[in-house]
Amino acid sequence: MLRARDIMTPDVEAIPPDMEVSEVLSRLARAEFNGFPVVDDGDLVGIVTQGDLVALFQTEDRVLWIPIGLPPFTETVTYAVDVSWDDLDLGVDLAKHAGRSTSEVMTRDVVTVGPDDDLDRILELLSGEINRLPVLDDGALVGIVTREDVVRTLAEERTG
Repeated sequence: MLRARDIMTPDVEAIPPDMEVSEVLSRLARAEFNGFPVVDDGDLVGIVTQGDLVALFQTEDRVLWIPIGLPPFTETVTYAVDVSWDDLDLGVDLAKHAGRSTSEVMTRDVVTVGPDDDLDRILELLSGEINRLPVLDDGALVGIVTREDVVRTLAEERTG
């Protein structure tokens, strides 16, 4: 049975909790993945993903609801128009959030696995909203298992 240690990517790029959002965005733009474990003094304290950062720039208060119908307006359809991505708002959001620390936007409740956790456990955890699982060995971050790692490993097992 495959275990986390067989599937994981061992060289994990982690970031500190005091790194500014602007630096995290810059690193994500150059990375081939979409999230970082957040480590403080060797301890995993959170994880920050593209989703966490995109949420900073999509606020519900800038969605316009426009009712559209034909006279006599007995039936209308309401359309939502998200105006949060125009250049001005995006620039304002970026300036407003760029200096925030990772610890303010990261997910603190991180689901992890150990090196000996089996494929069934990993598949169970990755079958929902979770896309990546940090692998901890005696509290130390030793790797990460992503959905892509699982698919690649299964493909190799079938063809190899």
